[in-house]
Amino acid sequence: MDLRPIGVFDSGLGGLTCVKRLRELMPGEDIIYLGDTGRVPYGGKSRETILTYARQDIAFLRRHDIKAVVAACGTVSTNGIEEIAGDYPIPVCGVADAAAAAAVRRTRNGRIGLIGTKASIRSTAYDEKILALMPQARIVKRACPLFVPIVEDGRIGDGDPVLELVAREYLEELKKADVDTLILGCTHYPLIAGTIGRIMGPQVALVDSGAEIAALVKGRLEREDALAERRKGTCSYFVTDSAEDFAQTASLFLGVPVEGSVKRVTLGEAV
Repeated sequence: MDLRPIGVFDSGLGGLTCVKRLRELMPGEDIIYLGDTGRVPYGGKSRETILTYARQDIAFLRRHDIKAVVAACGTVSTNGIEEIAGDYPIPVCGVADAAAAAAVRRTRNGRIGLIGTKASIRSTAYDEKILALMPQARIVKRACPLFVPIVEDGRIGDGDPVLELVAREYLEELKKADVDTLILGCTHYPLIAGTIGRIMGPQVALVDSGAEIAALVKGRLEREDALAERRKGTCSYFVTDSAEDFAQTASLFLGVPVEGSVKRVTLGEAV
């Protein structure tokens, strides 16, 4: 048993969908969440900048004596998280590996779609992970840069006219390619999965990267006998921009009111 918390970070609030899944699967775990809201989004940044930010995020989380890190950010997970994971004495898990494996398990025709930030789509990480498991797979990718601000603006209802217009344009190419599996390559996207799923059709399986990484982390902690055995864990929240509006927006991602305090922190010196 290991009572230390799990650290989770994202460029903004999307990683809270991963926190939600972690709490569902492992209600006894304490979780430390860091949302780098002052520098969101990471998706338009260079690879070097993304990794610098990731190191700063992990450095902050490690101040809390965590037992594992979840990079709940598709952009970080597809831009070299493996390169820096070995620098730490604790597991550092990204969402891409788990989501790629799930997509390969679920596809029937070998046509796998991927939507994500510009940086995630520009990267070949998902391609490499999928093709290593299924060399004959055909991968169709589409950057969806407007989805993050739409979600964070709260326009997540199925039928919202702005979301509907943008989603139909983004997903048209994937529909034409006859993909039967679609990876939601950003942890914001599960909040609009209803709209995405309706547009794509019931024949397309959606892969929630947050849910898949939560299952992966639970399995790893079980194998290492590191699960906490307390009845109910706690969550602590940190952001790098204003904390005042966090609770209201975060409740959209968590599906419940935010419990506990929200603190603003500075990461510049945490390298």
